[in-house]
Amino acid sequence: MPILLPEGLPAARTLRAEGGDVASTRDANDGAAPALRIGLLNLMPDKPTAETQIARLLGAGRRRVELALLLPGTHAPGTTPPGHLRAFYRPWPEGGGRRFDGLVVTGAPVETLDFEAVTYWRELRRILDQAQGQGTATLAICWAAMAALRHFHGVPKHVLAEKRSGVFRQRALRPDAPLLRGIGAEFPAPVSRRAEVRAADLPPRGVEVLAASEESGPCVAEDRALGLTAVFDHLEYDAGTLRAEFLRDRAAGHAVAPPSGYFPDGDPSRAPVATWRPYGLGLFGNWLADVERRMWGERSRARLAA
Repeated sequence: MPILLPEGLPAARTLRAEGGDVASTRDANDGAAPALRIGLLNLMPDKPTAETQIARLLGAGRRRVELALLLPGTHAPGTTPPGHLRAFYRPWPEGGGRRFDGLVVTGAPVETLDFEAVTYWRELRRILDQAQGQGTATLAICWAAMAALRHFHGVPKHVLAEKRSGVFRQRALRPDAPLLRGIGAEFPAPVSRRAEVRAADLPPRGVEVLAASEESGPCVAEDRALGLTAVFDHLEYDAGTLRAEFLRDRAAGHAVAPPSGYFPDGDPSRAPVATWRPYGLGLFGNWLADVERRMWGERSRARLAA
């Protein structure tokens, strides 16, 4: 099934060049199977790269997906060309409008700030509440996962003494969970963050850790009642993303070690391989299946109530 992307979006060209099945959002009402409408609230500095990474995972499955690019109205990105933002992004529809079946919220490089110091914190909280109130399944990544757990459950985040970066082995604590179907007992996941959520701080009821690493902590957790999936790591990353971050930090004068378990034989001159890609595809595919189940369940309940 194709992923429907805004006409002219650079990610569409990239995915087509990789052999992906991509169509325009103008074709959303072409009579084919209805698409799952997924909103991407993109808080990453390099928005085109994040768009491509997320669209690649959402568009690789058996479900037709229409992707809408969103920003908080109070977020003023300074690193993405204004023309790109004007052409492809819209503010979150505070006043209602057409709802989304699912919402993906990316991470953001603000892990060391207090949540209240983030300029769009209040608006993000309203967005999370509105999505939850509409029954929209939400997948929150990295800082957004920490933010969602803080908002809904008061879970604190802990700033790390140094950045945690690398590819860490994750163990499935609930391999029978729908989100982990087909993923197996263990899988690798890229980690890139300066803060963490600790399993001991999670509420004893409501939030369940599905996968975790002894070295890097929780990887995937969920609150099924809220329709919230929290992914603290970056299964969407490309093979070279951690390398680019490492070189950027070195160029900025930061004393950072090479990402752990990432470069072949620990040699930064060798090209890394995205060993985590099949597991990212599996997790996002399972999440879309859950989105679809929730959507049909809500429609059935609405028909019964009519």
